[in-house]
Amino acid sequence: MRQIMEGSHAVAQTIKLIKPKVVSAYPITPQTHIVEALADYKAKGDVDYEYVLAESEFAAASIVEGACLRGVRTYTATSSQGLLLMAEVLFNIAGMRLPMVMTVANRALSGPINIWNDQQDAVTVRDSGWLMLYAEDNQEAADMHVEAYKLAESLNLPVMVNMDGYVLTHTFEPVEIPDSKLIKKFLPEYKPKQGTYLDVKNPRTFGAFATPETYMNIREDLFNQVAEAKSAIKKTHQDFKKIFKRGNGDGVVDTYQIKDAEIVLVSFGSVLGTIKDVVDEQRKKGVKVGVLKVRCFRPFPALEIVNNLKKAKYIGVVEKCLSIGNEGILANEIKAAAYDAKLKGKISSFIVGLGGREVTKNNILEIISAAKKGNKKINFVYGAQ
Repeated sequence: MRQIMEGSHAVAQTIKLIKPKVVSAYPITPQTHIVEALADYKAKGDVDYEYVLAESEFAAASIVEGACLRGVRTYTATSSQGLLLMAEVLFNIAGMRLPMVMTVANRALSGPINIWNDQQDAVTVRDSGWLMLYAEDNQEAADMHVEAYKLAESLNLPVMVNMDGYVLTHTFEPVEIPDSKLIKKFLPEYKPKQGTYLDVKNPRTFGAFATPETYMNIREDLFNQVAEAKSAIKKTHQDFKKIFKRGNGDGVVDTYQIKDAEIVLVSFGSVLGTIKDVVDEQRKKGVKVGVLKVRCFRPFPALEIVNNLKKAKYIGVVEKCLSIGNEGILANEIKAAAYDAKLKGKISSFIVGLGGREVTKNNILEIISAAKKGNKKINFVYGAQ
């Protein structure tokens, strides 16, 4: 049954049905409504997970890390400065190959202090070893968590589900909460393999001291595991679509009106909705413009991206994050992939929506026009004051 509900509550209800054993978080705007709802379920006796209110995001990450090491399904959520406070633990979690899932309600970083949406927080820890998924709308955000647990527990790798703060977390949209019976069919009860968790009857050491002779090999192994996860992401997404009868794309990318497009706009997150509206309007006027949606940022789907950009004359990468002193982070990675593939389309980097700046249809029209000129390294596109 479809319901009109807030994105945060859609995620919380989905997590409730996934049935983690330990939930720990520290409330931070705009993630707060997710963990408030999970705490409320516990207070009412609707769930049997252990809910631990931590004194900080660092502590919350450490608590679920410890619980996951004990071999149980866990959950946490955070945002912005809280994610950065977790950074040390995030590297530990990935380094120890722990199958965890975390929601990040994407929000701008300080300073100056800002509580509104952009995507600078998660991309800052993109090299920690976590798989990173980005939701376009609240339905996808809810569904991604089901897929995320399947991926985490089958690969023994942590998964970060990103959803734009406020734009999704606090916005009401039609959402169909995944059916509990279908979740159970798709995502069986978590039973970790022997040797992958702490057990007094089978002692193991995790995160042990690594000398120069072994550390580099261990990092190479993690690099290869994350890179190879792309095929699992695709298969998991296809399996999800078969069972739940919804979902688009191949799991790592998705396309919209791209078949004959001369101009392709590439992005991730909620801004895709506005971009698609403009594309529909421009198509009616004969403008051949399309959209390439990046659904998975780590592992980076370079091959899938370049394969969908081969026919484009002009490519505009639209993103709410940037590498200061360089250009847009997504644009930079696409340019590297395009260089290797010898793409002929001109690629331009467009920065929008930092600190919650409104992204309007006129902004997207401006981007389409500027993309045709090509070559300018970075363009800051401002919305309404």
